[in-house]
Amino acid sequence: MTFRNIADIAGSAMAAQTVRLNTIASNLANADSVAGNESDAYHARKPVFAAIMSQGSGDHAVAGARVQVMDVVQSSEPLRKAYEPGNPMANEDGMVFYPNVNQVAEMTDMMSASRAFETNVEVLGRVKTMQQSLLKLGEA
Repeated sequence: MTFRNIADIAGSAMAAQTVRLNTIASNLANADSVAGNESDAYHARKPVFAAIMSQGSGDHAVAGARVQVMDVVQSSEPLRKAYEPGNPMANEDGMVFYPNVNQVAEMTDMMSASRAFETNVEVLGRVKTMQQSLLKLGEA
């Protein structure tokens, strides 16, 4: 595996975690929004990742896989509805619909995505150090 392959894998992971952090930010930003009906209510979004195995054979085979974001899908969890007749967004029955965003789970996902991103930054830093050491060997 070349240094470039390692950098490609780590870079794809960082891009995937960035999408994950963006969806988390969107979910948290809309966590307290209300709607008068289910179709207008915000639905939490989750990214779907896939491992893309590297191509190659023989001496050029690469033992690794990049990460690709396949899609960002809406959560199928039920919305929370509440009886709030005084709310200006309430429907004719006095019901409002809140998003299906679990703020605790979103914060946990955010910490996990941040750590995964930091880990891949560390991988890139180690690759850079290894490349610099390799160049110093050539100077001697």
